[in-house]
Amino acid sequence: MKAVTVSEGSVLQNRFGVFKHSEWIGKPFGSKVFSSKGSFVYLLAPTPELWTLVLNHRTQILYIADISFVIMYLEIVPGSLVLESGTGSGSLTTSLARAAAPSGHVYTFDFHEQRAASARDDFERTGLSSLVTVGVRDIQGEGFPDEFIGMADSIFLDLPQPWLAISSAAKMLRHDGTVCSFSPCIEQVQRSCETLRTYFTDIRTFEVLLRTFEIREGKMESLRGDGNGSNGSLPSKRRQCSDGNYVLSSNPSISFVMARPCSEARGHTGYLTFARRKCVS
Repeated sequence: MKAVTVSEGSVLQNRFGVFKHSEWIGKPFGSKVFSSKGSFVYLLAPTPELWTLVLNHRTQILYIADISFVIMYLEIVPGSLVLESGTGSGSLTTSLARAAAPSGHVYTFDFHEQRAASARDDFERTGLSSLVTVGVRDIQGEGFPDEFIGMADSIFLDLPQPWLAISSAAKMLRHDGTVCSFSPCIEQVQRSCETLRTYFTDIRTFEVLLRTFEIREGKMESLRGDGNGSNGSLPSKRRQCSDGNYVLSSNPSISFVMARPCSEARGHTGYLTFARRKCVS
């Protein structure tokens, strides 16, 4: 996978050959395009799922299994106002923006100025600048800006000390709004939950483990049997000779489809803690 900005006169060079952008323009997504060597690549429409696979890693990122779970449990729908800290590489932010589109908005903050600037450039490149606003702010130390008090539908925290930002998050959320904190260590989860109890209810923690299977087509030589498989082997093919008699041919090749777990499985990524803002009378 590679993210490419297509422009007239440019080329993509890789081990499969040279691909001219001019031959891509006007073709529908999903098309197969060929190189000077006769090899090919597919032109795919940019999506948050594909962007997660090709973006530049400025930080550790969230992947599809965690992202989809976060969007569901934060109840993000078109029109939602979402706050995020920190932005990182923008993997989750991209999916949050699509879920809140076209009338919602994501305000994301990172304390690292250069990282925020790089993320801003990425959102401009992927056409999300109208849905995402990137700010530079230390949310752990300063909290979220006061302009969002009581306005946010959902908040996502990816911070080393999320418990320091929970009181600020509670002020930003409307009543019944939801917050999610992502932490790689269970000790972070325990301390966050202690603080969450003051402002939130329905506190839950999940660990999402995804197991992917490979689907491949293979071939297998059958065992030679008596021609009808009565001895437990697969039937062998027969051919008729010129004298009218039948003889067993060489073992036939059997095609089959095989499903097996991937040899490289992604294990623990982090713990997702969700909570709902309670109404304090």
